[in-house]
Amino acid sequence: MSEFWVYFTVGLKHVLDIHAYDHVLFLIALTVPYSFKDWKRVLILVTLFTVGHTLSLLLSVYEIVLIKESLVEFLIPITILITAFFHLFTAGKSGKKESISVVAFITLFFGIIHGLGFSNYFKTIVPGEASSKLIPLLEFALGIEAAQLIVVFFVLIISFVVQNFLRFSKRDWTLVATAFVIGVVIPMIIDSPIWNR
Repeated sequence: MSEFWVYFTVGLKHVLDIHAYDHVLFLIALTVPYSFKDWKRVLILVTLFTVGHTLSLLLSVYEIVLIKESLVEFLIPITILITAFFHLFTAGKSGKKESISVVAFITLFFGIIHGLGFSNYFKTIVPGEASSKLIPLLEFALGIEAAQLIVVFFVLIISFVVQNFLRFSKRDWTLVATAFVIGVVIPMIIDSPIWNR
């Protein structure tokens, strides 16, 4: 049980690390147009992101997929930027009621990209052969999911407060929050190590 908490805690800290806020930025961009009544949709999207994240770690641990770290560090903020722009341009539109299949697929794919960013570190913290890393990987994934739900819960609370007490419309709140995310993520893209080759 103690080993479970070790990897579960690593998963929690991976998302909640103040110095590695890219994961939180993505979750903000993903969640900001929704409210508590959309909890099923949000849960599906967050879980798909975790599945993608876990799948890429699995593919990396078994050396099925190997990708340059500099490329991943460039792609991660790109995924955040795309998600923020999508919600920026669809803010206030009724499209949120339609099928989530496209958004779900993209979220899963973006989870894969984010997971690749952590794959090298994960391989160093879990000793032994690849076959012995499956259980720690699942424990880590549970920590990721728990941390993501914490972040999403706080985003939904902030959305509720802003819309109900500060009287922002849902559209205006989405515009402000996504613009904030875009403003933070553009310098991350500019400072990406991919440009220093």
